Amino acid sequence: MVTPAARPVRPRKKRRLDGPVDWKDVTQLRTFISDRGKIRARRVTGLTPQQHRQVTTAIKNAREMALLPYPSRGR
Repeated sequence: MVTPAARPVRPRKKRRLDGPVDWKDVTQLRTFISDRGKIRARRVTGLTPQQHRQVTTAIKNAREMALLPYPSRGR
């Protein structure tokens, strides 16, 4: 039995944010939201855990202020 060759693993680029995340900066926050309104995972965005917590809090605040959509239901 022949096994397929393993893919070379490339290190992922970490995305660096410029300073603190602001809930009023909707254009920056939209890069971390899917088309259905869900917050993208850390492994997808390449953020550090601290950055992801800041982004999550900012997105939730922007949703409360009706600047960003809540996740849509899959009906």
